[in-house]
Amino acid sequence: MPSSLPHLRQDLAASLVVFLVALPLCIGVAVASGVPAELGLVTGIVGGVVTGLMRGSSLQVSGPAAGLTVLVFEAVRTFGLPALGVAVLLAGLLQIAMGLLRWGRWFRAISVSVVEGMLAGIGLVIVAGQLYAAAGIDAPASGPARLAGLPAALWSALTGAAAGPAPLAVAAATVLVIVGWQHLPKRLRAVPGALVAVLLTALATALFDLPVATVRISGVLDSVRPPGADVFAALTDVALLGTVLAFALIASAESLFGAAAVDRLHDGPRTDYDKELLAQGFGNTVCGLLGALPMTAVIVRSSANVRAGARTKASRVLHGVWLLLFAALLPATLTHVPLAALAGILVHAGWKLIPFRGLVALWRGHRGEAFVLVVTAVAIVTVSMLEGVLIGLALSVAKAAWDVSHLRVEHTDDGHGPVRVRLSGNANFLRLPTILDTLDSLPGDRPVELDLAGIQHLDHACRAALEAWAERHRTAGTASVLVHGHP
Repeated sequence: MPSSLPHLRQDLAASLVVFLVALPLCIGVAVASGVPAELGLVTGIVGGVVTGLMRGSSLQVSGPAAGLTVLVFEAVRTFGLPALGVAVLLAGLLQIAMGLLRWGRWFRAISVSVVEGMLAGIGLVIVAGQLYAAAGIDAPASGPARLAGLPAALWSALTGAAAGPAPLAVAAATVLVIVGWQHLPKRLRAVPGALVAVLLTALATALFDLPVATVRISGVLDSVRPPGADVFAALTDVALLGTVLAFALIASAESLFGAAAVDRLHDGPRTDYDKELLAQGFGNTVCGLLGALPMTAVIVRSSANVRAGARTKASRVLHGVWLLLFAALLPATLTHVPLAALAGILVHAGWKLIPFRGLVALWRGHRGEAFVLVVTAVAIVTVSMLEGVLIGLALSVAKAAWDVSHLRVEHTDDGHGPVRVRLSGNANFLRLPTILDTLDSLPGDRPVELDLAGIQHLDHACRAALEAWAERHRTAGTASVLVHGHP
């Protein structure tokens, strides 16, 4: 084996696993986003071949992600499919600019609770929307209406009033196969459960002639439509610019947080966040020029890549090559895939985005963070993706400001000895009124012992105020002030 490719065997095997994981997800995300299934393959190919060749994270795999499904669907419904390419193109250019400005590392400063809340909100919307798709019913436009109407929609499907029980049964069978497949021996699990579910449901649909809609496909090249000059006129719409900003920020945050998670799974080179942001930006720029879906790094594919034994970025590039060969040689096979099976795959993917166990642990240890997570998720479901994330960020900043300025002031007085005052926490100018109110209420003719040992941070304003108060207390009478525990 050539010394320049010392890990080709491991990377080749891993690339085939990632390809099998990515194939149904690319198609499912595209269908759920309201665009032709072929565009999901185009984004997967670009994520493998273009982004895969670039530096950043060596083992992270990019492609169309369930996390952007809701935003893409709303964008296509509002502005039309031609405008999607422009939005993705500009989002990619914005990511490139942020990478060149070395802003990649700053995305790590975003509160994890905001990101998890964002993913939880997206997961709820995906689950609700895809259950309607499985039932053969058009989903309501607003998030609250989707959640409220789910019981009636499912009952309608079960009683045969809508598209009949067959699509819902196919979706349920898909979820059961995916979940059950995870408990089989490791050798069998080398084949992804989602792919097995699609193959089995496609076979059952064909054998029993089930009344289930399947994927429509017209050819990958026919679906590639670069945005024309007339589409750029839509950039005068502030709402479209907001969508561009949402694409860039959410895709960047998801990719860079995913990179941190992938780094914990292997012992290889660590991610260069600025270069990874550049790689994601170039990939989205190409996707935009092709009129395809936006892409992010996808933790499902990335973790599959690591678990399959990948050693270098060759595995993710090869997975893009396999997607390209499939799109060129075997696209007609997609016409046998039931749409309900894809809905089942996305229901499972959306459910996994909701951190149930993490939320319980967070509530026990950090209730403020848990509150931020829940509010972010609820805001995304009830308002919109961008507004929900902004609400989460605002809450996170407010919580950080509260934590930084959190201060406890305790004083004890036994009536005989000195009055003891203990400050603990962070003393800054925001807490000066509380500190001075307590100190001014102390008797002026008694010694005061001021304990600052519990202070983690004492800013200049508080230090000057305490020194001034101590001086006044000494000169006003015969009492003394003893300050200890902080320089």
